[in-house]
Amino acid sequence: KIMNQTPLIISVVAVLLAAAALLANLTGSKKCNKVAATEGTETTAAAGDIVYVRLDSLLVHYDMYNDKSSALEAKMQSAENDLQSRGRKLESDGNAFQNQINKGLLTRSAAEKQQQALLERQQELQNLAQQKQNEILEENNVMMNQVMDAIRTYLATFNADHQFAAILSTTDATNVVMVGSPALDITDAVLEGLNAEYVKNRNK
Repeated sequence: KIMNQTPLIISVVAVLLAAAALLANLTGSKKCNKVAATEGTETTAAAGDIVYVRLDSLLVHYDMYNDKSSALEAKMQSAENDLQSRGRKLESDGNAFQNQINKGLLTRSAAEKQQQALLERQQELQNLAQQKQNEILEENNVMMNQVMDAIRTYLATFNADHQFAAILSTTDATNVVMVGSPALDITDAVLEGLNAEYVKNRNK
């Protein structure tokens, strides 16, 4: 039943929150502390040592990670802009419809049809927001898998030359290495090799 004083509730808040969540999920992994690189990239660790890599710092400075995450951020921003544009249009159409209702410019039948059409558009927009969110999150997971695979592959080659007993990874959050000698921190040496490898393959 359509009544003059019954507002048509078209909520785009959920859509905008979903779009904002995409940005938070995507950029959250980049908000780690940047650790200043030490002078030089040669490691003084010896064969047989247990060494470690600061993974958060490595990612922040790894060109492959930055390139891929920037591309994904651009795609996310495009999706967010599209959702906001659609949301504003839907809200505008809803307000126009409510104005017609308030002025008695529509028959009951016409009002019911327009209301149903607006509600269907609202549901479609919410479905689209969820779809875009799922796509971005899936691509983000694939990106991280690609980056980590590249790091593991390079470390295997790196360690074939250095013969360390083990290479650990640590972050500010996990603190796998609670206390470690700076001499056992091979982050800068690994980063230099990773970026060189990435640039070489990217330019092929």
